Amino acid sequence: MEFSESLKSNRDFKNVYSKAKSYANKYLVMYVLENGLNQNRLGISVSKKVGNSVVRHRLTRLVRESYRLHEEMFNSGLDIVVIARASAKNAKYSDIESALLHVSKLHKCIVK
Repeated sequence: MEFSESLKSNRDFKNVYSKAKSYANKYLVMYVLENGLNQNRLGISVSKKVGNSVVRHRLTRLVRESYRLHEEMFNSGLDIVVIARASAKNAKYSDIESALLHVSKLHKCIVK
């Protein structure tokens, strides 16, 4: 399996939002859409409503690291968009990690 890239363009985000199904929990919302490639593309979105730039970047790093450490568990060929909720503002790494794995299991995009 090839390692993931980032989902960067606004068009790609809008495509995932419009065509994918979402699942959510206390900290995260996740959209998953098949992309037809042999690798995953991860996009992370944290709104200004969540906090200032320090808080937003911290959450982005936590989500990215959680995904990176569990990347081999994910199926290939997916566009994944993760949105951090305001309740994630004070969450620890372990909370974000378990939330990411929980939402991924709801999407059935994790290989056992």
